[in-house]
Amino acid sequence: MKNILQAGFTWVELMFVIAVIAILAMMAIPGLQENALKRQVKEGMALADVVKGGVQASYRLKGDMPADNAAAGVPAKEKILGALVKEVQVDKGAIVLTFGNNASKVLDGKKLTIRPAVVKDELAVPISWICNDVPIPTGMEVRGDNVTDIEKKYLPIECRGPTK
Repeated sequence: MKNILQAGFTWVELMFVIAVIAILAMMAIPGLQENALKRQVKEGMALADVVKGGVQASYRLKGDMPADNAAAGVPAKEKILGALVKEVQVDKGAIVLTFGNNASKVLDGKKLTIRPAVVKDELAVPISWICNDVPIPTGMEVRGDNVTDIEKKYLPIECRGPTK
């Protein structure tokens, strides 16, 4: 009788390796999803640049923040849209992005606020833009209301205030 030498892995060993790989993959997926949502929010924020110039010009000319898109001299809120944002609204100087269109379902209908911070009674000083609840620079005051309703974990780093 011949002695047959077995080489390779047993079925149980192979299944154990597959189970370990599956567990590691399941641990990585939530982190990947959060990063994808942060990227979508950051890409959507670029659309705010369309109205920042209008808000700045209106503030310099009138000395007060524009109440809405028309006062800022920019298109109506539903006319400023992109792949991830369904509207951009000016509200007392604050820019409110409403996500939709091709954005993740987690972000659909959610809002992100970018508010102007100004040096009081100094119209020549450029506006600093404050995302969500980031601390206001010393010597400046912020205008408009923060209506951001996106979970903090999905916001890019420049939109997260101090951790509590």
